[in-house]
Formats: sequence, C-alpha cells, structure tokens
Amino acid sequence: MIFRQIFEPVSCTYTYLLGSRRGGEALIIDSVLGSIDHYLRLLKELELKLVKAVDTHVHADHITGLGALRDRTRCITVMGRKSQVDVVSMRVDEGDRIEIESIALDVIYTPGHTDDSYSFFAGDRVFTGDTLFIRGTGRTDFQHGDPHDAYDSLFNKLLKLPDETLVYPGHDYKGDTVSTIGEERAFNPRLQVASADEYAEIMNNLNLPNPKQMDVAVPANLVVGYAPDEAAVKERTLTAADAMDTLGRADVIFVDLREGGERMRDGVIPGAVQVPYTELDEHLKPGNLLRALAADTAKSLLLYCAFGERSALAMQAMLEAGIENVRHLGGGVDAWVKLGGAVERPRSGSETN
Repeated sequence: MIFRQIFEPVSCTYTYLLGSRRGGEALIIDSVLGSIDHYLRLLKELELKLVKAVDTHVHADHITGLGALRDRTRCITVMGRKSQVDVVSMRVDEGDRIEIESIALDVIYTPGHTDDSYSFFAGDRVFTGDTLFIRGTGRTDFQHGDPHDAYDSLFNKLLKLPDETLVYPGHDYKGDTVSTIGEERAFNPRLQVASADEYAEIMNNLNLPNPKQMDVAVPANLVVGYAPDEAAVKERTLTAADAMDTLGRADVIFVDLREGGERMRDGVIPGAVQVPYTELDEHLKPGNLLRALAADTAKSLLLYCAFGERSALAMQAMLEAGIENVRHLGGGVDAWVKLGGAVERPRSGSETN
C-alpha cells in the first residue's frame, strides 16, 4: 500500500493519501482546498487514480477540497450519513465500508466533536479526524458537539481497538505525526478520567476561541454539491416523477452506478443494469457493456446513483465519449424513494462490486 501523510500548516490539518499500488486506485481523507495542486501532483507522480475523497466531518477550520477534487478528477465524494452537506456522491454509516482496490476502511460513527464525526479503521491504523488527537481530543463546544457523546466515542469505540493500532489524527499542533491506541490510553491527559461526567467537566471549561476560518469554512463546507455545465445537464436531467413514468418502458434502460454495499443497503430500481461508477471507463471501451447498450440508439440510458452526483459526472463522461442517448436521474435514489418510487432488494450473492 502507498501511504502519505500531508500537513497543511495554516490549519494544522493532516490529509491522508492511500493508494492500492503504483498505477492503481487511491483515496484521500480530509483534503484542504488550498492544497489541491499538491495532491494532484503527488497522484501524478505516484501514477495513482483518485477514486474517492472522504471527509471525517464538516470542518470548521479549513475549506474542504472535496468539490475541487471531484471537479478535477471525477472522483466519488464521501461523507457520513449524519452530515448536513448538501450533496456528496456517497454517504456512509457505522458498519459500512469505504472500498477501493485492495483497501477497505471500516466506518465508525464517533460523534462528540460534531454530530457528524466519523472515524475510519483500516486494520492496522485508524483515522480519527477531530475525535482523538495525539495527547488530546477534539473540542465539543460547537457544531452540535457534545462531551458525553465524545466520551462514548472515545472510550466505547476507539479505545476498544487493539493497543497497537496506529492513530492518525485530523490535526496536530505540536509536531507529532502518529501515535497508537495504547499510547493514548496511557498518556493522553484527556483520557485519564473515571466517568463521562468528569470528561464533560474538562471539555466544558476549555474556553477556547473559535477557529479563525470558522465563519467562512462551515458555510462553504456545507455546500459542495455538484454544479456541472447547466445547459447540458438541464435538458438531460429527469426528475424522479418523470423517471417513474419511464419505468418498465422497453426504450429506457436504467443504469445503477452505485456500489454493491449501497445497493444491498438501500435497494435497487427494478430491472436496472449494474455498472459501478468506479468501472465507468472500462465499460465505455468499445465492445463493453455501456458501449453495447448505447449502440441501440432507439433506446436511452437513464443513469442513477445515490444523490445524482455520480450520474451527472458519468453522463458528462459519456457525452464526451460521443454517446448521446443518455440522461440521468436528478437527486438519485434518494429523490426516487422520497417520492414513493419502487425499489427491490438485490438477490443475496449478486452484489460483488
């Protein structure tokens, strides 16, 4: 595995780049907008394809790079289900997995710093965002933070991981880069408490100033939804209501761009063809599935995903590839279900992507 820890000095943020291998897939955790060119240069040097960009929570001290990375690489943006961000490609919750080629992150819901804070466990290491720092913990006094929730996340979730688990935090202000769960249990002064109330007493009396960029960062980070070329997309976007009218028609093929775990969790539109977004380029090659389906110009392909971001990106890619008989479902399965559209559970064992 390729692994890089990248430090952004203005907000003291750590960004993490994980790559499956040279020439393979990659994901980024907690990107910073001002460092986008750095990430892209590193990806190019390491011959990596960015597949997913993940944020641990809505940040208050820097503007996320999620939107910029998506626009420049067509990667999938990922956040937790509790996040109030307007649109991301994929939302995950505790028990889910974020996967790329040969790398999987187990999702752990760790509220307390904010109510949408998540940590990601990758076997020998855990990315703790602002929940657990090296010899510290994340503040709990804004963005619906709660010290009792933080105590539960720390003591009943993160500190239950094996002692040798490497701890990679979202920030560090003292020059430390990595710790372990065992070290933090033994030496982190915030964790030397006997109860949730004792922890809350410490956190409620920190009296810290707000982050310098908070008034700018939080509003910006809540609005990262995809905004592609308006004219091209508007005429090819179907509302959920209009899409329902096409279900079952022989001249419309629904194409599901989500991953297997999403389909198992949230269901599929009946009759949909499965083409995971991460495999889009392969399926657009001559002779492969999307090319074959699009060859019948009497039919149209209706792309859909969870919230409409991946389907809009995929539609643009298909238009650029010369495929014209393609549209996408605005708002994705989320809008479809909210309007009462039919979904069914995939057969067990049929989901491998």
